[in-house]
Amino acid sequence: MSMILQFRMLSDENDNFVRDYEVMYDMTLANFHKFILASLDYEDCMASFFTADDRWERLHEFTAVDMGGGEDAPTPMDAVTLGQIIHNHRDRLIYQFDMLTDRAYYLELTGAKEAEAGFDYPRVAFENAPAPDQFDPDAVDSNEGSIFDEMMDGFNDFEGDDNYDDEY
Repeated sequence: MSMILQFRMLSDENDNFVRDYEVMYDMTLANFHKFILASLDYEDCMASFFTADDRWERLHEFTAVDMGGGEDAPTPMDAVTLGQIIHNHRDRLIYQFDMLTDRAYYLELTGAKEAEAGFDYPRVAFENAPAPDQFDPDAVDSNEGSIFDEMMDGFNDFEGDDNYDDEY
């Protein structure tokens, strides 16, 4: 059995958007790029992955097209597997899918596990809200609010309850 990496993907354009991906450890970044496009129902496009630090600062770039040699040149996606660049829980990738307007998705490793029988990989393990429009950054989904606000609603149950002591 092979190792499966679990990633959570978020967008800064839509707080409701979440995708959880389960992908093979030995998957190339080029194949991950194709899988992401298909899962979002996006057309093929120029894109880059970046490794990122804990503040989402971009580190090393991986491009869909070989940009040529050189010390600071980006690495082609088809020459690198996820297992070569992802090593620790919470390692991060930025997936830039729109080079002109610098639009991107943010991926964080949330876990690793052995492949489970009966599942085909790669796969979308969880999804919430439609993806932002690939070509129009101003197109806004009609779903207002945030999935995180919805999840936190239960914590407001004690608001205005005089029997609840805030000091403890």
